[in-house]
Amino acid sequence: MESELSQRPIRVIVTDDLARSRLTVFFRLLLAIPHLVWVALWGIAATVVAFVLWLAILIEGRAPVSLHEFVASYLRYATHLAAYLNLAANPYPGFTGLPGYPVDVEIDPPARQGRLGAAFRLVLAVPSLLLMLALGGSTGTSGTASFGYGAAAGATAACAFLGWFACLVLGRMPRGLRDLAAYGIGYSAQALGYLLLLTDRYPSTDPSLISPAQMLPAHPVRVEVADGLARSRLTVFFRLLLALPHLFWLSLWWLVIPLVAIAAWVSALATGRVPSALHRFLAAFTRYSAHLFSFLFVVGGPFPGFVGRQGSYPIDIQIDGPVRQPRLVTLFRLLLAIPAFIVGNALGGALFVVGFLGWWAALFTGRMPGGLRDLGAACIRYNAQATAYALLLTGRYPYAGPALHDRPAPEQRVLDAVPRDAPEHVDDVIPTVDAMPEPA
Repeated sequence: MESELSQRPIRVIVTDDLARSRLTVFFRLLLAIPHLVWVALWGIAATVVAFVLWLAILIEGRAPVSLHEFVASYLRYATHLAAYLNLAANPYPGFTGLPGYPVDVEIDPPARQGRLGAAFRLVLAVPSLLLMLALGGSTGTSGTASFGYGAAAGATAACAFLGWFACLVLGRMPRGLRDLAAYGIGYSAQALGYLLLLTDRYPSTDPSLISPAQMLPAHPVRVEVADGLARSRLTVFFRLLLALPHLFWLSLWWLVIPLVAIAAWVSALATGRVPSALHRFLAAFTRYSAHLFSFLFVVGGPFPGFVGRQGSYPIDIQIDGPVRQPRLVTLFRLLLAIPAFIVGNALGGALFVVGFLGWWAALFTGRMPGGLRDLGAACIRYNAQATAYALLLTGRYPYAGPALHDRPAPEQRVLDAVPRDAPEHVDDVIPTVDAMPEPA
């Protein structure tokens, strides 16, 4: 949200228009070679300066302005390069880290920092670095002591890989892939900024902390988050043990699901629509899987039911009824779903880290951090959409952006101070039954 975003000392600003040059996309890695050399050299220098910053903060409680700006310029430059490499932005970046790139980072001047937190900064940064690796917005790879953005991993790498093909065909980056990549890059900027002592504010995983706020296009498969953040330490401690009956039950579901899915596929080829009874069964399985993984990874608190009934769990999946779907798209549905499974697998890795970190946090504090909960819900929402697409519950392709909420009306934006005025765009690379043209 805008008020919270303005309070963050490291903020990500996205002004990218999604257009991509096919020529520069094709040779993107080759064009980036000079930057990869420069970022490694600058990263070594920034690490040395960060050590001096550490000493200065331990002695005076504040970083010298000149040293702070040197490291901040490096972080901006590394963010620009990460956006360029991962196709989150199109222009060739400069070598100086000056503001103004389409995926940019704003960094506040130095402020007082706690000496104790600075003394143990490397240890305290470990959780954020684990999540940074899962999201893959930074390649934080280092030789002996440098942090750079060389080759991505995780969710951002999946976006770059799929986006490369999409950009060559369409001449533009699908919005969902761009938004997910920008989110991963933005979180990594926060994590590295914290590690390099630019701020003592811990990185936030809240998907809304990007300006302008990412929005969620209308979709037949939606997530509803009605759960609080309080968690029972006892059920958190035994979470995996408590989930064992559900994991066994899920395996029994999987014995039946392929047969039902084949029947739905044959029916959809014959009539252009999945029968209501089969649709309800597959929808219940999709919801049940989301309920179970919400519980298992501490995204949800209560013990879930076993039937996937809509509205029975506070992290719920709403699925619209069956509609007509093109037979040609239905015929090749599993093949068309492969890109969604690639992104879903990457987000599954992020969900695992969310669950691991959330388990420790909930065990010690009795609460699930809100940012982790929202990121986990976004991962679950995407995988539910991918499952629904593969099982023919919808012809609408999954939307990769990590946003959880639709864009409110303009008058509501003024009241709530939640800017979500990015132009709406449907992230459909593959033709689907209810694909919509991009609004002007």
